[in-house]
Amino acid sequence: MSELVKINSLSKIYRNGNEEVYAVNDLSLSISKNDYLVILGPSGAGKSTLLYIIGGLASPTTGSVLFSSKNIYDMNDKDLALWRSKMVGFVFQFYHLIEELNVLENIMISGLASGCSRDFSLKKAKELLKYLDIEERKNFFPSQLSGGEKQKVAIARALVNEPEILLCDEPTGNLDVDSQEKVLSLLDELNKKNKTIILATHNLELTKKAKRVIFMKKGKIVEVGLGGDYESLFKRKIS
Repeated sequence: MSELVKINSLSKIYRNGNEEVYAVNDLSLSISKNDYLVILGPSGAGKSTLLYIIGGLASPTTGSVLFSSKNIYDMNDKDLALWRSKMVGFVFQFYHLIEELNVLENIMISGLASGCSRDFSLKKAKELLKYLDIEERKNFFPSQLSGGEKQKVAIARALVNEPEILLCDEPTGNLDVDSQEKVLSLLDELNKKNKTIILATHNLELTKKAKRVIFMKKGKIVEVGLGGDYESLFKRKIS
């Protein structure tokens, strides 16, 4: 598989008074096109920070993120925002749906915000609603949806621009077991249709369908394994 993302000597440092805190500490990583990578680790390991840096939401203190061989942090803010809107889809734990908009509008707005036409955004949103089996909910508002349905809407919104990569931060953190399994099956299906997925979590169950798993602790990668190997490789490390 061809390389899509190359991370070189990446660090993200925050200051707490006179103290320097490394959220990510001299980390290097390669991600191939059509990869399904889970970033696993306890709270405070740096998982979300790494995810946000990969997606262009948080600039690193040092190091580089190459996307298709281009350093995204060499772009100015306007070009980076445009790149992010076209190339990256984000799925968060708390959905971040707009309560005043219905399901169809919540999905369309991502396309409209990135410059897609209304016709394209509407067509794509309807296709995704059908694909995700929530077509009958298109006129519902977020308050009328279950947690699993909200996350499906959030995934559809992330996909409406047909991004190269899907970044998921604890995407099942607010879901019951049944809804979690449905979302994981959906992500697996998307990956089988050539969508590159990077998922950050502390939940071992979310590694089962991954192709690769990395375990982070204190901003560093401390172990690498294959999806499905999670119990033998990582269970002892969750604390």
